[in-house]
Amino acid sequence: MLACVLLLVCGMGYRVLAGYLGRFDTSTRLPVPLKNIPAEIGDWRGQDVELSETVLKIAGNDDYLHRFYVNSETSQWANVYVAYSANPRSMLGHRPQVCYPNAGWQHGSTDHIDITSVLGREVPCLLHRFYRAGSDTDGIVVLNYYVVNGKMTDEEQTFSGVAWRTPNISGDIARYVAQVQISSTLENSAMAAAREFADAIIDYLPEENGTVRAAIGY
Repeated sequence: MLACVLLLVCGMGYRVLAGYLGRFDTSTRLPVPLKNIPAEIGDWRGQDVELSETVLKIAGNDDYLHRFYVNSETSQWANVYVAYSANPRSMLGHRPQVCYPNAGWQHGSTDHIDITSVLGREVPCLLHRFYRAGSDTDGIVVLNYYVVNGKMTDEEQTFSGVAWRTPNISGDIARYVAQVQISSTLENSAMAAAREFADAIIDYLPEENGTVRAAIGY
């Protein structure tokens, strides 16, 4: 009987809290949209690729960039996806190891690597390899990392704790998680793009104090 009462009280409390929080718009706008990340970076030239409303609804991000880049000198290509969310919990589970198998890819391997950006930033990354079922040649490489409150990491555990599960009612742009995914059929293409784009991406994301470099003079 006591257990039933506790469950009832907890359930009522949750509904009251959810109704209260539902009155707030917890989405957070960046001062400069991610789509303003340059379409031309070094020898890379990019074109935006729109995501479907279904995908956007499932992702639940506050801002995103999805762009296809080609290197005019080397003919390398890469898809670049950057997603920003001021509700870090919503980013949990939206990782390549989950999304690609759900789309029909088989997971081959994952390695922890570090890349160095053009300006010398050390970027910890996860390099995933996926294959189509029954094929050893039809594959894709996905380089994945996160930016959490201005700091780069390849560990989802950084923002999976209890402290990150409360909604961002204050609209603090410095309390966020951004996911970066760079994919291509060739590993060297994905890594070359990651090195070239890392500095540009971080300029459009808030630092720990909320400053966004790209917003200065915008």
